[in-house]
Amino acid sequence: MPTSPTPPAAAQPPFADLVGHLTRTSVLGPREAARVVAEVLAYFSESTSEFVQRRHGELQARGLTNEQIFARIAEELATRRVAAPELSARQLRRIVYG
Repeated sequence: MPTSPTPPAAAQPPFADLVGHLTRTSVLGPREAARVVAEVLAYFSESTSEFVQRRHGELQARGLTNEQIFARIAEELATRRVAAPELSARQLRRIVYG
């Protein structure tokens, strides 16, 4: 009995191998695993400006001062999956306030 041909890579959902790995190694079903992968990819696809603006708003809502916020953001940028260039507090302010 012939096996069905493997669909071309373009026909498979993005990161199907990762989704399959998550379903085999966790309690996640295929739909949940695909959603988790999509969320992680979206998180790491933020531009530096988008990340700085989002984090500034989150930290400001917690009541931190801009001095505290910009110091923390500078530290966090260095730990991003693809590290952003080192930015000064002045450069961070320009991203947030224009």
